[in-house]
Amino acid sequence: MSFVKRFFRALLRGFLRVTALLLFVATFAYFGGLLWTLDLPAPRYAAFSAPKIQDHRLVLPFSPGLASAKVATFHDQLEAFLHFEYLRGRQARDGSDTSDILLTAVDTPSGPSYEIFILCDNDLLTAVPRLTELQGRNLISSYDFTTWTYKDLAYYQQQSHTFDVAYGAPAGQKLESLNSFQLRPALARFLVFKSQTDNRVLYGASDSAPRPLSRDQATQLASDILDVARFYDLPLDYFLGVGAMENDYMDVNGDLDHAVWKKRAQRDDIVLRRTRKRVMVSDYAIGTWQITRETLRAAHQLYLKDKRDYTLLPARLRPPRVLDLNSVDDAVLTTYAGLLLRGLLDHFGGDVAKATGAYNGGVKSPNPAYAAGVKTVAEYVRRVLEHAPALDDSATNTSPNANSPAAQPDALASVPVLPADLAAPPASAPQQKPPYRRADD
Repeated sequence: MSFVKRFFRALLRGFLRVTALLLFVATFAYFGGLLWTLDLPAPRYAAFSAPKIQDHRLVLPFSPGLASAKVATFHDQLEAFLHFEYLRGRQARDGSDTSDILLTAVDTPSGPSYEIFILCDNDLLTAVPRLTELQGRNLISSYDFTTWTYKDLAYYQQQSHTFDVAYGAPAGQKLESLNSFQLRPALARFLVFKSQTDNRVLYGASDSAPRPLSRDQATQLASDILDVARFYDLPLDYFLGVGAMENDYMDVNGDLDHAVWKKRAQRDDIVLRRTRKRVMVSDYAIGTWQITRETLRAAHQLYLKDKRDYTLLPARLRPPRVLDLNSVDDAVLTTYAGLLLRGLLDHFGGDVAKATGAYNGGVKSPNPAYAAGVKTVAEYVRRVLEHAPALDDSATNTSPNANSPAAQPDALASVPVLPADLAAPPASAPQQKPPYRRADD
């Protein structure tokens, strides 16, 4: 037994010695690794330059070249240009210089990409507050700083100028000559853009704020507008101008506190107050086209007397024979809006200014300010839609070096082709106005 005990004791002592040796080696290796000097490659330049005093103020440079920030990326050229113009328009109205906002095009493996950049001061103390302010106003959703050379800047300025001149040049086709198949995709994108840039969407913090149109909703509404405009022989641009002025194409009731006095209540009226001889009823505006309840009654009477063949309209756009004011489909409201505008055009002998002004102010007192707003939108949407077929029909290929000034990137191939004499705009050319916005915008 003593031999066995001695054997196990020797075995245990050997195990403990080996364990202690391993622990010692591991400890030495750990602390040696902490103290070991690593040779790391030195960066080409410091991530941030040292703060300095410039023009009697503290600056914090962050770029070794020209500083810029990418604030938006799109894969649709028309959508990119709409947002580009909108951002510039908002900045111009605030008195800011818009020459530092550029729209560029690059080719990617998945297709053309359109990016909006803002040139910045090479100073974090001024660049970050400016971009954060734009982000707080929902004019941009995010930003990423990047560095350009002067060669890059000249190249991207040329690209941005190309977009400006192309969209400002006369289009090859007039709006009236384009069919629904050509117009529908671009019109849907325009409707989405207008709803996205509505003040209530941009600044609405509550759950009651309207939601911008989805692509499917916009496509359906675009089809409805085109069908109704054709059926009533309406000027499409002015019809769209009315929709933009009223509700930016969103299905949201308005003027909820508006009421009118009547001699007697009618079916579906919401009575607010009664006297011996009159009743006060709610007259809020309904849906996309902001038609008041009482105006909708008048429009329905026009429909009942109308001799047009309504079977030529899609079924979803045909008004019912019996009007239910408390349950009106928004698609049918588009038909009522078209009928009202057609009636006003006929009443004023085709004068679109008086007709659109009367859509808001009534036949006896057309609203000239409203008519001017409709005209501005009409001119803008005409310019956009007339260029759209050229964009959709143009081929877009990829190029191996999108940033090389030696060759124009193929992402610009879809920009409408310009005559040689339009390569640069004349110095006296008026600047295109952004879409009309409400006074509180």
